[in-house]
Amino acid sequence: MSGVLGAGLGFKPEFAEHALRARAPGLWFEVHPENYLVAGGPRLALLDALRDAHPLSLHGVSMSLAGDEPPDADHLDRLAALVRRVRPALVSEHLAWSRSGGAYAPDLLPVPRTTEALRRVAANVSRMQDRLGCRVAIENPSHYLRLDAHEWDEVDFLHELARRSGCGLLVDVNNVFVSAANVGVDAARWIDRVDGALVMEIHVAGHQADPALGDGLLIDSHDAPVAAPVWALLECLTARIGPRPTLLERDGKLPAFDALMAERAIAHALHARQAQQPQAPQAPQAPQEPQRPRALQPARNAAPLEVSP
Repeated sequence: MSGVLGAGLGFKPEFAEHALRARAPGLWFEVHPENYLVAGGPRLALLDALRDAHPLSLHGVSMSLAGDEPPDADHLDRLAALVRRVRPALVSEHLAWSRSGGAYAPDLLPVPRTTEALRRVAANVSRMQDRLGCRVAIENPSHYLRLDAHEWDEVDFLHELARRSGCGLLVDVNNVFVSAANVGVDAARWIDRVDGALVMEIHVAGHQADPALGDGLLIDSHDAPVAAPVWALLECLTARIGPRPTLLERDGKLPAFDALMAERAIAHALHARQAQQPQAPQAPQAPQEPQRPRALQPARNAAPLEVSP
């Protein structure tokens, strides 16, 4: 099995049979590795079957890279074993924290973008990459509250994190849109400023207005079709940087699998259209050994993303 990653879907056991049979150019699936950190059994058997049928991405939600403690060593060991087993095309995590003082919160919590936080996150990302033996893409979070303690602009923070650790970026376009509505980020400027040479992957998803506050607070709910303004931001981003593996996230109010594939086809058509533009820079290969850039050296463009067993 080999091919260039186009548009993918988040895998759900509810449509496992459909996913295993599905065939479409560039199709791949994302899983949350936390659901598969086991020694054996039906979950791993299903994941092995999915891996044999399609390229996979491991998208972590619990490494707590922005926390005040190093990543949990046992969790890293189990994740490294899963990476060796399924040989994912991409590995990613969030710029967030969820663990402190022995307590764990089942959420992706925000971090003030201070220089001290940057140092801590870069060290934690480096630990993760060293243990996994591959480059990791870090996702920009959704923002719901203005934090007064920020010292860094978000795009600058992500760029500097990549320079210090050698990580790549996962640009979640819906998170950019939601944050723009909630805390006043300029979504178009954010998309225009992010360094395309660092972008390994893109996410799009649907969102909902808060039941009490309405459009005054948008929730990154992953339970609705992608909104037209988010598709427009995706098109602006890929027109500038070229196509990247693009995931359609849907975690709630799941429609029929055929409906998901139809929405995924929108992203794939955009991906294919941008792939025909000769000026677009190419996506970096993944997974790959983390390349620690020397101080102030720009990231290099790399070959198109290919996957093989």
